[in-house]
Amino acid sequence: MPRKLRPRKSRTSYTTPAGYQTDVGTDVGKDHGGPSSSKVQPQISEESDSEFAPEDVLTQKGNRDDGESSLTDLMDVDEEEEQVMAKPRKTRKTRDGRAELGPPTSSPGPSKGKSKQRPHRQSLKTRGVVNPTPTPGPCLPAMRLGKMYALPNPSAHHRHRAIPIYHRKDQVERLDRPPVLFNEPKIAFTNSMTVDQPLTERIGKAWGYNVGPGPVWELLEDRSCFKESVRSNWDPRQEASRRPRVYQGLSVRPGWMVLDYQDALTYLPTDVVTTEDGKVKPPPPVACYLGPFGEQTRVLFEMFDSHATSEYFKEGSSYIFNAGSPVWGLDWCPTHPADRPFRKFKQYLAVAPFPSRAHAPSVGSKAQRPCLACVQIWSLRPRIAGDNVGELDDFSEKGREPGEMRCEMVLCLNVGPAQDIKWCPLPAHDPWDGRLGVRNPRKLGVLAGTFEDGSLSVYVVPDPLDIASAMRSDTSPIFVNLPEPTLRIELENTSCWSLDWANSEVLAVGCTNGCIAIYDVGNALNEGICANILPMYYICVHQSAVRAITWIRVPPTDARGDPATSEDPTVIASGGYDGVECLIDIREPHGYVVNRTRDVITTATYSVFAAGPIMIDHDNTVKAYSVSPIMLGRGHILMEPDGPVWHVQASDYHPQLAVGSADGSCSTTNLLKSMRRGGLVPLFVHKIYQLDYSRKTGEYRMLEHFIPQVTQEKGPNVKTKAQADDELLSGSGHSTGVWPPEIGVHRVTWNCGNGLGCASLLASGSGSGLCRVDWLCGRWFKDRVPYVDVPKMRKEVDGGADDSTEE
Repeated sequence: MPRKLRPRKSRTSYTTPAGYQTDVGTDVGKDHGGPSSSKVQPQISEESDSEFAPEDVLTQKGNRDDGESSLTDLMDVDEEEEQVMAKPRKTRKTRDGRAELGPPTSSPGPSKGKSKQRPHRQSLKTRGVVNPTPTPGPCLPAMRLGKMYALPNPSAHHRHRAIPIYHRKDQVERLDRPPVLFNEPKIAFTNSMTVDQPLTERIGKAWGYNVGPGPVWELLEDRSCFKESVRSNWDPRQEASRRPRVYQGLSVRPGWMVLDYQDALTYLPTDVVTTEDGKVKPPPPVACYLGPFGEQTRVLFEMFDSHATSEYFKEGSSYIFNAGSPVWGLDWCPTHPADRPFRKFKQYLAVAPFPSRAHAPSVGSKAQRPCLACVQIWSLRPRIAGDNVGELDDFSEKGREPGEMRCEMVLCLNVGPAQDIKWCPLPAHDPWDGRLGVRNPRKLGVLAGTFEDGSLSVYVVPDPLDIASAMRSDTSPIFVNLPEPTLRIELENTSCWSLDWANSEVLAVGCTNGCIAIYDVGNALNEGICANILPMYYICVHQSAVRAITWIRVPPTDARGDPATSEDPTVIASGGYDGVECLIDIREPHGYVVNRTRDVITTATYSVFAAGPIMIDHDNTVKAYSVSPIMLGRGHILMEPDGPVWHVQASDYHPQLAVGSADGSCSTTNLLKSMRRGGLVPLFVHKIYQLDYSRKTGEYRMLEHFIPQVTQEKGPNVKTKAQADDELLSGSGHSTGVWPPEIGVHRVTWNCGNGLGCASLLASGSGSGLCRVDWLCGRWFKDRVPYVDVPKMRKEVDGGADDSTEE
């Protein structure tokens, strides 16, 4: 016997009390097979100025067309927008001879580089419609109104130009002649890049004509923004006003002492094996081949050894040195412009190596103090004669370098190896007026780092020239023991993993539990507080450790929309081991997810030229995201290294991006390269050098002078076999996916605190302990300066080439 269905019962309708009207009774399904109620549509007048008005009403008044045109002008899109034409319907005849409309005919898509005009919409009055929003029938669902705003659709044929967030109206400094290392640069004043919109577009396009590995000196400009500049009494156009001296009342903490080599041996990097009596041994020398390909020379690098590439390359301009073990911390020490001539423009670099090559830290586990480690202070100084007070070499001879790398001081610490170190971004050293002192040495700067004991420790580093020792020589550094940091910050049940300075007072720390803590270390250092300070903000953002964190160094705005330059920035970009990339406003207790990947986010940096953070995406890609309100969250791919990316770094002086990856390569690319696909200027990726390792012999090889690779924008077409064979023959294809951990380039950093003359210095550290400092210069496309010359480009003089003519 077949099963009978349950009889349908009547149900009470709640549409009438809720403000809905129905054309049937209150029993749903009594006369019809489904819901038949429809919501009452509001009556909107044609003269309404509401932003929620229907699209046709706004089109009739002309508001929508004006908004789209202004948005396109602000984006500065180089390609014409592709529009879809309405598909016409063809008529067909039925069997009885009557004509009826058929389905829409398929029309081919718009060709590349061409756009089709959108058919004019018929106004509501000509259609004879009284109600702009028609009420659907009883059996139709309520009509939804579309969005009244939309960002431009991403296309493979163009990328949107970066829109500046903070606009500086004051004049800035620029170079009047090419810079020379260890020489005072010649400075001239010019208009800021962001003084007006036409100048911003003009200089942004001019930067796209740089096809060299480094920046072009003509366009270097300091675009940083620090709240300390408001308190400065210097000329606002000068660097001393934008980057003033800070922490003048702070001194080196008492208790430091000088160690001899035998006592400092336990703090230095060691070999993976010990001696027969259980004592540690120095790390073995690193054998590396340097020079042109096919004619390389085997060089042995002992710990603290350094060599210049000019010894093996004609006109070489790089320096290679050995820190002893894998390097995971690297940063340039900023100096005040008034004190640079006293040291003959010497540059200091902090290097943090691991205790040995076999050391592998665990995420979230804290080491017990005392845990011995070190931070090395290297200097890039002018080459001198036999003694300390020699004269500079003759720079006019080709093939001879004016400088050398020397390890001047080693900080012996008890907090374990550093996971990350960063100097205070503003000069914090005492004046270099020639005064020397042993009892109370001057300070070199304020160095913050996250260490393996789980703490965030801030050290006041003493000046190496003020520390005298009987064991001091030109070949060996001074070993200084700092038993306690000036400020130690610890959190329960978590470890500090990454950090970044917002300015000289505020620090952001990424923790291993997924939280971000923001501290005001300025008040603690000035008041002499050594530990146990509470964070200003503690925000839970990620589900695992926060490895990448960077401040968006832009001043907040007040109620009128004016930038509050005397306030701290409020936006942070972060990435964690959960593969999530977030933007966090510290005034809100949550983060805004901009991207999700299946990889670990190992690095993040903020670029003022790209107007947003730069992080990594899947398939080893480096991607930039915009934080401009009109383009919030939009991003585009910059480059795709052959291996996973360990670190990326942008500069405040130029738009060149440095990338270090696990395949042993250090590369640079231009963030403001041409936006047009298939344009005249190629999209170059410059490989500065690549480190190789032989597992059989245990020797390294450093290759350089690579031909720039052209980045191909990915289109909808699939690569053919012929194109793949051409890439294989040209050597531009991807390499193997297995690399020794010794060749990975862990850290790259531009020199951002020593003026325009040193903005071309790039430092990098690898897993082998070999570090490198490169002097990188840019080059104009076809050696032609855009807009005739720089004064006309920056509108310092009247005249100059027109924008359309230059394009």
